[in-house]
Amino acid sequence: MKFDDKIPIYYQIKNYLYHEMMTGALKPGDKLPAVRQLAVDLTVNVNTVQRALGEMITEGILESQRGKGNFVTMNEQRITRLKEQLVMEQLERVYEQLHALNLTDEQIITSLKQYIAQRGQRDDQRVSD
Repeated sequence: MKFDDKIPIYYQIKNYLYHEMMTGALKPGDKLPAVRQLAVDLTVNVNTVQRALGEMITEGILESQRGKGNFVTMNEQRITRLKEQLVMEQLERVYEQLHALNLTDEQIITSLKQYIAQRGQRDDQRVSD
């Protein structure tokens, strides 16, 4: 994993694990690797991994079972809420950036629709190639 120096590493680890959950690489009930193993895999300090996992446990996204490890919550509603939250955070960033370019809401919507249509055409072309 390549880290961005401008964002705390523990936060990037959380986002990485969130992404793994959203894409299905980590499913509800899946066991995470041990903290030390995650630290080795991500080439970070054990305390950094522990901080990320601790916050995720507090959020209810992970469940810690003493002596067994950390597991992705089985609460699918919680995972759905997390996904909605992550989508809203991404949309907020894009919205703020586009407003900084003096685009109106209508222009943002039009641009997004155009982008989606063009992207769909490119994806269709790749599939047919």
